[in-house]
Amino acid sequence: MNGYIALVSILIISAIIMTIAISAGLLSISEADMGLEKNLASEAYYLASACAEEGLQQIRDSAAFEGGGNLFFSNGSCNYNVIAQGPNNRTINSSGLSGDIIRKIVVTLDSINPSINIVSWTEVPDF
Repeated sequence: MNGYIALVSILIISAIIMTIAISAGLLSISEADMGLEKNLASEAYYLASACAEEGLQQIRDSAAFEGGGNLFFSNGSCNYNVIAQGPNNRTINSSGLSGDIIRKIVVTLDSINPSINIVSWTEVPDF
């Protein structure tokens, strides 16, 4: 009888330990996925910022610049569009893509001559 109780106790303890081990493994996988997604989101934001900077450079090179472009990097891509909203006002819509994550930035300028003045640099959900 004692052997039977010991065997059943070992089986129950083994099942509990196995459940804990499986749960820990699944939690680790979930944490790794969230970490990867966070990295992709950061990369997408930095890519969007790079294209916003490119839009600013285009305006600096030519105050009359309107239009857009694309940049391609090893970890993703981005695009930008410069929109004139008056003789000195511009808006730059920029988006970055890393993996399947997209981040978007809107940059608002209220002066381009004699120097560029950035009023806002804001991440937005959509344009």
